[in-house]
Amino acid sequence: MSKRIYTRAGDKGKTGILSGERIDKADPRVEAYGTVDELGTFLGVAKVYSSKRIAEYLHIIQKKLFLINSELATNLDSLEPDSPLRNLERVASSDVEFLEKLADELSEELPLLTNFVIPGGTISSASLHVCRTVCRRAERRIIDFAKSCPVNEELIRYINRLSDLLFVMSRYENIEEGDGDQVISSDGTRIMTKD
Repeated sequence: MSKRIYTRAGDKGKTGILSGERIDKADPRVEAYGTVDELGTFLGVAKVYSSKRIAEYLHIIQKKLFLINSELATNLDSLEPDSPLRNLERVASSDVEFLEKLADELSEELPLLTNFVIPGGTISSASLHVCRTVCRRAERRIIDFAKSCPVNEELIRYINRLSDLLFVMSRYENIEEGDGDQVISSDGTRIMTKD
């Protein structure tokens, strides 16, 4: 077996998906799972800088994102009825509930927020804000893809809830590891540390 990393198979702008087809690299399906892959990578950066508590949760989420990518990279319509890919683990309502419970738990430890948060503070918090915005982009890509191909509704809910959780995590890291939130008033005129 060769250790060569390149295959040359994508040199003409096509890529293979899990269910076997070759599709355009700019296809909405590839945009969707490619952005989720980007999110998982940024979570890896955030994990390096985060507190142990948050890092452990980020690792769990990264593993779930791999499953989400498998789901997005599989065209169920092209599978044989007995294909093992039909039995891939899919995002379920319990996965969404896990994120909600965690967001609620962390939020209970934070001061009430009445202004907008300026991203920054600790490296961990700033990294989590990057993750949050990439997560929102992944959600947009998945919703765009869902216009042409059925997508598990729980998967969409998971990504939506994940961006909320990442916001809460970023605040938690600034308050636990830094000087708290730096906030700006809704009219953009006053900047304050801690809300």
